[in-house]
Amino acid sequence: MPLGARGHSGGGARQYDVATSLIYKWRRTVTTGARQPFPEHLPRERVVERAPAACHCCGGHRLRKLVRISALEVVPRQWKVIQHVREKFTCRDCETISQAPAPFHATPRGWAGPGLLAMILFEKFDQHQPLNRQAERYAREGVPLGLSTLADQVGAGAAALMPLFKRLEAHVLAASRLHGDDTTVPVLAKGKTDTGRL
Repeated sequence: MPLGARGHSGGGARQYDVATSLIYKWRRTVTTGARQPFPEHLPRERVVERAPAACHCCGGHRLRKLVRISALEVVPRQWKVIQHVREKFTCRDCETISQAPAPFHATPRGWAGPGLLAMILFEKFDQHQPLNRQAERYAREGVPLGLSTLADQVGAGAAALMPLFKRLEAHVLAASRLHGDDTTVPVLAKGKTDTGRL
């Protein structure tokens, strides 16, 4: 007997029965192994396994194809060094040296490409991964980057994003009323955790 039917009548019991049926339906979905399909935007790689010539049990040759099996796989990220070669040419007429302009860098004289710089900032501020953990992970992948080096890149990235910050600041401060609070944030320090405020 459902709990909603104990001494109750009317809409309350009916609402409980609907909620209970939804829970049972969800449990059946979970226990029967129903699975969400893989996202459609992921690329597919088709691997055709060698088919058997005969049945493994009876040796018969009347075989029929069955459904394919899909598995989700991940390709580890790859590191690469992009070398920009700026060849110099001299003019035979005026002896002037010509050279292609320097490529664009997200930070002045920066060695980190825009993808790496975005990854460092995303991991730090969105995924809450401290720079020391990022440095350890990069070292395990064969790319040792010092903690101070990563900190320099965070500062350079913040400076590059300063125009966007100024636009956001002007938009926020244009409001007639602002609300704020004294939010405390744990800040990882050497050997301890300090309390920071936003």
